[in-house]
Amino acid sequence: MVAEVAFAEWTAGGIIRHSSFQGLRSDKPAKYVTREAGVTAIPERPASAISHADRVVDASTGLTKLDLVRYYESIADRLLPHLKDRPVSLVRAPEGVDGQLFFQKHAEKAAMPGLTRHDRKLWPGHDSLLTIDTADALFTAAQMNAVELHTWNSTVQALMEPDRVIFDLDPGEGLPWQRMKEAAVLVQTLLTELGLKAWLKTSGGKGLHVVVPLILEIGYSDVKSFSRAFVYHMASTLPERFSSKSGPSNRVGKVFVDYLRNGMAQTTASVFSARARHGLGVSMPISWDQLADLKSAAQWSIATAREYLSFVSEDPWKDFTTTRQSLRTASERLRN
Repeated sequence: MVAEVAFAEWTAGGIIRHSSFQGLRSDKPAKYVTREAGVTAIPERPASAISHADRVVDASTGLTKLDLVRYYESIADRLLPHLKDRPVSLVRAPEGVDGQLFFQKHAEKAAMPGLTRHDRKLWPGHDSLLTIDTADALFTAAQMNAVELHTWNSTVQALMEPDRVIFDLDPGEGLPWQRMKEAAVLVQTLLTELGLKAWLKTSGGKGLHVVVPLILEIGYSDVKSFSRAFVYHMASTLPERFSSKSGPSNRVGKVFVDYLRNGMAQTTASVFSARARHGLGVSMPISWDQLADLKSAAQWSIATAREYLSFVSEDPWKDFTTTRQSLRTASERLRN
């Protein structure tokens, strides 16, 4: 059994002092409970510094803009490494998730102090790209009612060479959640056979994202070609489980694997990004071992993610940023 206990401090002898029983935890297996490691916290700004802090972002839960800002402040140290130097698109919800949503890719539409606005020469013929490189920039984005943070598959240092490939697994109507988890394992299995390591995260909505880090060697067109061939192979080999075609009628009872997110300038919700839908789910990085116990793609929200992460002593994606793999050999194996 897992119990949650609030306490003042650890003693030199490893005993907790001034403890208070908070309740039992049925959502966390005992094997994942370890002693929490200290982190350098980014100070929270006072509520008075947040405009319209009490504005309700999600009427279904009552979560407010203050809750959203506090969430992003609380996980800034985990989130920023996944945002830094990576062009970002923002899904803004000034009227809440039930109102009109705005997808902002460039700086020209609104002043966003703190965000890095890059020279237009970086991507000729297009408006200036934005990156969120600091805690202040992250706060600004939340202040501007940005709920979702979507990132490119490349960084500004090598804009035309993606350093990852993403497979977005989206369940069709009537698909049991267990089948969704099985689909993720099947995708991982084929990637492993191709010599590629993959990492897993929830989408924060209905699906799962399988992410493969790459070395910088080929452009977007080649990466997209590989992901398309991969998805077509899955759909042709297991047509009862996978669909390579979008549209509700093409994926009833199946998993649609979206490879289009690997095209130039396409984006995917970042790790730890909130989602602009009822519940304000969070895209959470998880280990493959956690998949079996995963209850849904929106298992964590901005209201629960911070508490969950306080129990996580080891980052399941700790090797992601240092792992670089080539698609050349994998592409040859896939063709054969």
